[in-house]
Amino acid sequence: MTPADEFVEFAEAAAPRLRRTAFLLCGDWHTAEDLTQSALAKVFVSWRRIRRRDAAHAYATRTLVNTYLADRRLRRVEEVLTASVPDRPAENAGPEDRLLALSALAALPARARAVVALRYWEDLSVDQAAQVLGCTPGNVKSQSARALDKLRAGLAAAEAETRIAPAGGSPRDSKAAQDG
Repeated sequence: MTPADEFVEFAEAAAPRLRRTAFLLCGDWHTAEDLTQSALAKVFVSWRRIRRRDAAHAYATRTLVNTYLADRRLRRVEEVLTASVPDRPAENAGPEDRLLALSALAALPARARAVVALRYWEDLSVDQAAQVLGCTPGNVKSQSARALDKLRAGLAAAEAETRIAPAGGSPRDSKAAQDG
């Protein structure tokens, strides 16, 4: 099997997982596809130098994150600050909740999104995420804590904005029923 054939086999197997990770980083399927393609193109260029084929996925993930971060440095987005809310278990998460979570994730800075995606989506340890990001484990821990705080705040704000009145009437009707 030629190196090109090996890479094609690797890319076909790794692309869906890389695409999902890219989506969590950027929040858009089209951009995620572009990021995945860019990362795989960079991996292809280095394919002959990758000695351990079992480490190819880790190399591709790191390349994907680096490509995303480099792209984000070129286009800075302002942060949105919101109030915080305590953690609580999720209750029957529906599509609306998923959209709220993705929106809160999109509000995070690029590096924070990378930390969250690597730690909680890719399920990497602190040390593994630090290695992928090229930083210290302490940096990953602090960025993870800050990112989770911002996610909680973003979700709380989104939840407050989308409060739905109880079934059977408007909030004014509910208030009148309580007073009456």
